[in-house]
Amino acid sequence: MRDFSNDHSALALNTATLGHNLDGHGAGWSPEQVIEGCAERGYGGVVFWRREIGARAIEIGDRVRDAGMEVAGLCRTPFLTGPLALDGHSKIMDDFFASIDMAAGLGTAVLTIVTGGPEPGTKGVLESQKILADRVAEAAPYAAERSVNLALEPLNPMFGGNRTCIMTAADALRVCEMVGAQNVGLAIDVYHTWWDTTLADTLLAAGPDRILGYHLCDWLADTADMMLDRGMMGDGVADLKALREAVENSGYRGLCEVEIFSAENWWKRDPSEVLDEIVKRFRAVC
Repeated sequence: MRDFSNDHSALALNTATLGHNLDGHGAGWSPEQVIEGCAERGYGGVVFWRREIGARAIEIGDRVRDAGMEVAGLCRTPFLTGPLALDGHSKIMDDFFASIDMAAGLGTAVLTIVTGGPEPGTKGVLESQKILADRVAEAAPYAAERSVNLALEPLNPMFGGNRTCIMTAADALRVCEMVGAQNVGLAIDVYHTWWDTTLADTLLAAGPDRILGYHLCDWLADTADMMLDRGMMGDGVADLKALREAVENSGYRGLCEVEIFSAENWWKRDPSEVLDEIVKRFRAVC
């Protein structure tokens, strides 16, 4: 397992950690300010949300690389299934392709898929997983032509009603196998997988080519909001060292992306303080 105690070059910031994924939250730093702040502190990469990019994908991607970092990913595709998805297959796929185009413009190799929940009119998740696989398979060649990998992110089961139809790494791997494309894999997020005692075995079975991202935060023992109360690394009950060992034992050697949704704590702090604290925690407890 890599030693980060004196080296945080493998650290990446997901801008949701500064509140950039939702209106009305955070300090409102521009992409330029985020890039400058991360570069000054020796981060290895930045992950943006589509809402920040607009028509500036190429410009922002170039700025990140000029600052000596990489665009480690883009959040995210539209929901591909479930009650929160756009109305109709064509609208869903048009937005899916648009997200791929944005990722390609940024020059990132990873586009995160948050799948959406069970399809209306269905029960359980298996039928929705088949629909998901069909839609990912439809877009995968388009993404591959643009050097974009599609990372299926399993979510904590509490999101199973409307936001996800894959709740374990095994679910995500099964969908990957149904799709059968080389550029489709998994993103493993501490918040969503810390509880899964089968994770290490699943990741070994998946192999290094399937693991496309590793997302850091912590699960607070007394979490007050299932979406917007994630913990800073070390403040919760997740075994961060063991989780990273499981990811790295599969062969993953990519960036570690800090993604903390924290409406009542970290989003209310000065972004400079947050960026500094991330470096300290990454070296100490991750």
